[in-house]
Amino acid sequence: MEQPLIEITPAAQDKLLQLLAEKKQDLAGLLLGIKRRGPAGFEYFMRFVPAGDRPQEAVSFAAGGLTVFIENQDAENLKGAVVNFSPTRGGFHIENPNPAWAWEDPVAQSVQNVLTDQINPAIAAHGGWVQLLDVKEGVAYIELGGGCVGCGLVDVTLKQGIEVAIKQAVPAIQAVVDRTDHASGTNPYYQASKADPYQQPAKGEPAPRSPFG
Repeated sequence: MEQPLIEITPAAQDKLLQLLAEKKQDLAGLLLGIKRRGPAGFEYFMRFVPAGDRPQEAVSFAAGGLTVFIENQDAENLKGAVVNFSPTRGGFHIENPNPAWAWEDPVAQSVQNVLTDQINPAIAAHGGWVQLLDVKEGVAYIELGGGCVGCGLVDVTLKQGIEVAIKQAVPAIQAVVDRTDHASGTNPYYQASKADPYQQPAKGEPAPRSPFG
């Protein structure tokens, strides 16, 4: 096992060992990782892994009798983090010194800067936010959240606002792909039942505007 990348406090260790003892199966240890980058920073997951399902590409270390696994892809962004347990704070919580909006890829970092500095402040008034999932071969993959999920004007926001802003600021980006499950949400500001944003406006009426601007 390697040296611990993260610190698990005694309170967290005790609680995890208690939960581990309650399980009625042979377990290899605890897998901890980053689920995604959300509007408030990293969002994490923790789960016990069966003995026959040990992660192959992961850093492992011992923490008070508990084996902890961190997948290699998350190791750098979790280095120096502290896992604690406090009932008054809702259970487990992670203090991570690594910024959620820092990317090793300079193109991805440039896209993130556009989201942080331009796009998210613009759509925050409508209860929405955008996060960058990945950048591959000139394509930026994003996910919208909050009021943008299920919004009737999401295509307008994406094509006329988000995509235009990213392409103008980062010429290396050729396309922006929205990975949001819009069927799972509703938007309190724009209801499709009130007006069809894809319907051509009547003569003399303005076209629907995106909440981006």
